[in-house]
Amino acid sequence: MTNHGDHRDGEPGHQGHSAEAFRAKFWLSLVLTLPVVVWSGHVQDLLGYRAPTFPGSDWVGPLLATAVFLYGGRVFLGGAWDELGRRRPGMMTLIGLAIAVAFVFSWVVRVGLLDAQALWWELASLVTIMLLGHWIEMRSISQAQGALQELAKLLPDTATRLTDGGEEEVPIAELSAGDLVLVRPGASMPADGRVVDGRSTVNEALVTGESRPVKKGEGDEVVAGTINGDGALRVEVTGTGDDTKLAGIMRLVEDAQSSRSRAQHLADRAALWLTIIALSVGGGTLVVWLVLGAAFDFSLERMVTVMVITCPHALGLAVPLVVAVSTAISAKSGLLIRDRSAFERARHVDAVLFDKTGTLTEGRFGVSDIIRLADRDENEVLRLAASLESQSEHPIAQGIVEEARARKISFSPPKEFKSIPGKGAQAIMDGRTVRVVSGGYLNEKDLAIDSDKVREAAQQGKTVVYVLVEDKVVGAIGLADVIRAESHDALKHLKRMGIQAMMLTGDSEAVARWVAAELDLDEYFAEVLPEAKADKVKEVQQRGLVVAMTGDGVNDAPALTQADVGIAIGAGTDVAIESADIVLVRSDPRDATAIMKLARATYRKMVQNLLWATGYNVIAIPLAAGVLYSVGVILSPAAGAALMALSTVIVAINARFLRVGAGDEGGRRPEPRGKEAVPDAA
Repeated sequence: MTNHGDHRDGEPGHQGHSAEAFRAKFWLSLVLTLPVVVWSGHVQDLLGYRAPTFPGSDWVGPLLATAVFLYGGRVFLGGAWDELGRRRPGMMTLIGLAIAVAFVFSWVVRVGLLDAQALWWELASLVTIMLLGHWIEMRSISQAQGALQELAKLLPDTATRLTDGGEEEVPIAELSAGDLVLVRPGASMPADGRVVDGRSTVNEALVTGESRPVKKGEGDEVVAGTINGDGALRVEVTGTGDDTKLAGIMRLVEDAQSSRSRAQHLADRAALWLTIIALSVGGGTLVVWLVLGAAFDFSLERMVTVMVITCPHALGLAVPLVVAVSTAISAKSGLLIRDRSAFERARHVDAVLFDKTGTLTEGRFGVSDIIRLADRDENEVLRLAASLESQSEHPIAQGIVEEARARKISFSPPKEFKSIPGKGAQAIMDGRTVRVVSGGYLNEKDLAIDSDKVREAAQQGKTVVYVLVEDKVVGAIGLADVIRAESHDALKHLKRMGIQAMMLTGDSEAVARWVAAELDLDEYFAEVLPEAKADKVKEVQQRGLVVAMTGDGVNDAPALTQADVGIAIGAGTDVAIESADIVLVRSDPRDATAIMKLARATYRKMVQNLLWATGYNVIAIPLAAGVLYSVGVILSPAAGAALMALSTVIVAINARFLRVGAGDEGGRRPEPRGKEAVPDAA
């Protein structure tokens, strides 16, 4: 696994430090800081109490604060040195300057060279809180991976492999693609695979975030590490080890660690300006007070107070706290962010281009129309067709059978089933010959159909089959690619956000027009060749729009790369996933909407926190410099520290509110609509 403390080139102060190292430094520094705070004269005056005294109690602050400075502050001093060496002063420089000034000033006061108040508790608390901020930041990056690592621990040590000789227990490392394994009730899936026999439910919560168990039957895919329910499953292995979906997701999370947030750069820019302000205003304060005739001790204390107060505790927490909450929300919701800069760009998206098949639709045939052409009702037409097609493996046949089952229509296997090559099938049912055939069969037999509904279905690009009883056409069934029930909700929310919804498809104009009408799309591009999809994305970008592309296929990869934000449906191909900035573990287009909402909410919280973290300086710095000294108002170091503490509390509380706001907006799952289908040109 990647060491989270080593991957960030260009981020001074983090090299060679893991989240665990920052955690250890924080807790020890906190233990040392608490006595410094308790025995601080500033804090005692502020809270109105007196700490116990004992021989040497006046050395509690100097000695313990020095220990905190040397132990916990070393990383910031080293980071500041590194930033200055790169000529890129930022957060580390600001922190390093503040703690170095406070440390030197306090010891100068302690040895009696100045008549002022030492800043021991301010020094210790500043180091400790900044350590907390960096620990939270680094931990947040690995939170999603940590959850996945916990899932990886659920992988069983062995698997039950089925062979011609029976069952055998083997280590999962010995499994290979094509092996058949038995997964008993309550057991974990040893590898990725496809169910070949059995029915059960599977708990996929730790992979997809979906709390409800997912029904699994023949042909369904299962993921390594997920937990089988109350039915035994025979599973054909399709991926093991590094080839599993779980391992792929973990690699995606590691990729995200190498990207750095724009908001973090914004925090560094704020730190740069605050460093400049601390040096210039601090130096100016010293000069002005000396020119006005103030004592050197007083003037120097004003300068130091300005320089320490300018480095707010909250600035070190402003971005990390929001990133931590945002990371937790996205990971739990099955939204995997590979590139945090792209995630932040998502807040600017003006248009989302969706691939059709597999993204807006399920990529399988479903019944969209049942048309009566004689005295039979719809259910009877469907019963006849389903009974006949129950003997066929063709996708059209499976779509008809599934619709009959969904409507709870009972049917029995036919007799003397026989295929009509290229045109359909026939069998004996209830003593009569029943056929389900294509339009070509009707033309061959000169059977004319005069139906506006049939013509409309054909114009919409649907596949139409006909049901015949004793050579009499009794009904027609229109089939098309099934629209995902979630697509309607996804596009509705995009429109509410002011984002245009568009579609790219290689299907015919008739198919694309029908999909666009069903989903109320703003625009669509039909008959687009795979190599031309990226050009269509570029065409929309040339209108001045920020474009997100959502797809799941190999032919979507160039478009995902060209888009400002590439979003891959997690159930799609590895090529599409590797080309994307963000991966949706679920095949749910609503998650694309959730990403936009979470990106907007996250950035909003980051900016709010940065304003809170730095805004109080507008009041604190002038007061610390003594601009109102003539009217008896001056900000003491203790009062400045109290303001910093208040700012920190506000930043922390504000970050937590992201969990409520973004969770409600992005995580809400409306109930799916009824099944709908769209034409498929295949």
